[in-house]
Amino acid sequence: MMMCITPNGNVSIAARAAIMTALFARERTGTGEVLDLAIIEPMLAILGPQITRWDQMRTVQPRTGNRSTNNAPRNTYRTRDGSWVAVSTSTQSIAERVMRLVGRPDVIAEPWFARGSDRARHADELDAAVGSWIAERDRDEVLAAFRDAEAAIAPVYDARDIVEDPQFRAIGAIRWVEDDELGRIAMSGGLFRSSRRDPCISHTGRPPGADTDSVLHELGLGDDMIASLREAGAVS
Repeated sequence: MMMCITPNGNVSIAARAAIMTALFARERTGTGEVLDLAIIEPMLAILGPQITRWDQMRTVQPRTGNRSTNNAPRNTYRTRDGSWVAVSTSTQSIAERVMRLVGRPDVIAEPWFARGSDRARHADELDAAVGSWIAERDRDEVLAAFRDAEAAIAPVYDARDIVEDPQFRAIGAIRWVEDDELGRIAMSGGLFRSSRRDPCISHTGRPPGADTDSVLHELGLGDDMIASLREAGAVS
């Protein structure tokens, strides 16, 4: 059996989970149910404990951009060739290695550098040191230097980087699909892989009315009724 999917987003994933839950409940109880999913609900789920924090403490999580309130340096930085990289120093040892790499080992001796939350209060100073060092170098040089220093870093991808990434290609994260009008189109692939079957994208998007007959046939309508509906302009 071939498993095919069409492009989807976070709302679709949430809807799938709701459908599977309802189907499981039906198997156990024999009773169906109506599902109601608003687009805002999957978005609220990614806020974490912010709602509870406001309810219990009457405080609002501040906007920090790509910084963290728990450690520093942690941010995105622009390289000399116009790319971006993300740096994270979640442990003390990594923070020290980064500051040595960028030529600021002196800050390691500061009393505030010993704790991540204290470093976060000095993020401006640390960002200036890391950002200026990165800005003087191209992305590949920066990535190589951080890897050699065993410090956490990753390139910030745009669509071009995603399509060209060899690992993404190897796992099938990018698929090329033939379209009748546009030819070969690159699209994101399946949500997961299976040892028994390979997910595929069945089409890039069907034209309006392409599946009208098959859907209406499944609902029990005959060809004459469908023709009548089409003639009346009720369906395309």
